[in-house]
Order: sequence, then C-alpha cells, then structure tokens
Amino acid sequence: MEKCKEKKVLLFHCVESEDLARKVASQSDSIQLQSINWRSFDDGFPNLFINNAQDIRGQHVAFLASFSSPAVIFEQLSVIFALPRLFVASFTLVLPFFPTGSFERMEEEGDVATAFTMARILSNIPISRGGPTSLVIYDIHALQERFYFGDHVLPCFETGIPLLKQRLDQLPDTDNIVVAFPDDGAWKRFYKQLQHYPMVVCTKVREGDKRIVRLKEGNPAGRHVVIVDDLVQSGGTLIECQKVLAAHGATKVSAYVTHGVFPKRSWERFTCCNEKEGSQRAFSYFWITDSCSHTVKAIGDKAPFEVLSLAGSIADALQI
Repeated sequence: MEKCKEKKVLLFHCVESEDLARKVASQSDSIQLQSINWRSFDDGFPNLFINNAQDIRGQHVAFLASFSSPAVIFEQLSVIFALPRLFVASFTLVLPFFPTGSFERMEEEGDVATAFTMARILSNIPISRGGPTSLVIYDIHALQERFYFGDHVLPCFETGIPLLKQRLDQLPDTDNIVVAFPDDGAWKRFYKQLQHYPMVVCTKVREGDKRIVRLKEGNPAGRHVVIVDDLVQSGGTLIECQKVLAAHGATKVSAYVTHGVFPKRSWERFTCCNEKEGSQRAFSYFWITDSCSHTVKAIGDKAPFEVLSLAGSIADALQI
C-alpha cells in the first residue's frame, strides 16, 4: 500500500515557543515556520501583524502556543482567533501545557474554576473552512476537563509518557526499574501506559496541619525507582516521596513530569549544586518535557535535569 503523502502545514508560534517550533519544523519538510510581528502600542496593548496573510488562504495552518503567564495569553488569543478567519483549509492549535488545569473545580462557594473558563474561551475559536479547530494538549491535569470543551473545537489529548519509556529503555539498569506514583491520581492517569514495569504507589495523609507522604503499596527495595506525575510546582511532594522510597530501600530515585512548571525558580531545589536539599544524592535523573518553555530556558543542562522534547510528537499530531 502506498504511504499517504504528508500534508503541508504552515506553523505559526509565539515568542516563547520559538525554540520548540524550530524543533517541530525540523521533524518534517512538510512543516514550514511562519512569522508574526509581536508588536505593542505605547500603552502595552498588542499591535499584532500576521505576515503573508494572503498566502495562507487554502492552507493547513497551525499555531504553537505557550500560555506561560497571564500576561502573554491575550495577545496569543488574538492571533488564534484571527488565523481561522483567513480562509485556511484547517486550523490546529497546539497548547502543550493547559496552565489552568489544576484549578478545575469549586470546593466552596466563591471559588472560580479557571480551567473551565479557559476551556470556554478556547471553545469559541472561529470555525475555519475545514471545520472546528483541532486542539492538541499534553497530559491535561484532570481527565474530566476534556468535557469542558464545546463542539467548536476537537480536543486531541496526547501524552509525554512514550518519551519516558524510550528514555528508560536506554538506561544501563533498565531491567531494574520500578515506577512510582506520588498519589492515587497519578496512578489512575498513567498506570495503563506503564503496566510492564513493577509499580509502587504512595499516598498523602494528614497529621495535624501537615501532609505526610507514605508508602501505600509496592516494594522499592534494591530498585531504581522512577516517580511519574503530570506536573510539578514547588516539588515538595516529589522530595517527600524520594525520602520515603529511599527509607524503604530504593538504591536510586529519579523523577519524570510532563510539565515542569516550577514557579519562583523552585527547580533550584533539585539541582546538584544545591547541597542544602541533598539533591545530588536524592535524584539520579529528573526528566521533563519542553511543554513549559520558560522552564527549559532557565534550567538549561543543569543536572539532574534532562529535557525530553515533544517536537516529534507534535509534528505527528499536525499530520492527523
């Protein structure tokens, strides 16, 4: 059977996603980078211009977004809403990290579910000539959030776990790996994709005002244990998990998260130069993806961090 020809995709991107966009384009000759003038007026509001707008008519168009902070969301939304109106054949929005995902529910009257708000905004992206917008998101924090999106978009939920599995297969002690989950939520999300590894599950319990991490099930003794979760903020839970696993006999502990958010440079708690945290002994590897571009730029090649790029996966998603 003859292999299907790849479709040509014109890929626009925000400033924060430039490095990732270049990596995506390098994956295929059918993906061509396009430019936007991200200008501002004197009052700070956007003064944007889509270059070669006439030339994208009838083309498959994509936009690689990065909602890394509230300050950059409005200008990107302005472009995202404009592109489908330029008579494009189809429009795909790639938002590797859905940033409001951890604020998806109300626990008391007055709480604002910002994940639902963001989903409503994205659900109103104009329909292109080819139909609804395809929305590609990696490892959304709460699985029920897929139901927040309306019928004007087609959410495509991808995962970074294949990148982790590929990396684990390259380790010299790959036959001694145990996968650990910091809580039941992470286990429910990822265990089916990692079933061929032995597993350990931790749990968080309250003792007074403190939250204590304990081993719930599984045996880490004598094994290289890899903690898996979808995102990390301050990293406190991962540090406590490492201590528990080491206390139960783990010879090495590593970690993987798809989204390394790390506000206020909290990644510094894990770098080998930070002797106060004992990070050099604590984590052999800490894998993240490049879904949060600002974190990747800050971390660079600082051990124990290693970046697994989503570029190939994004390139494949653009051909769907």
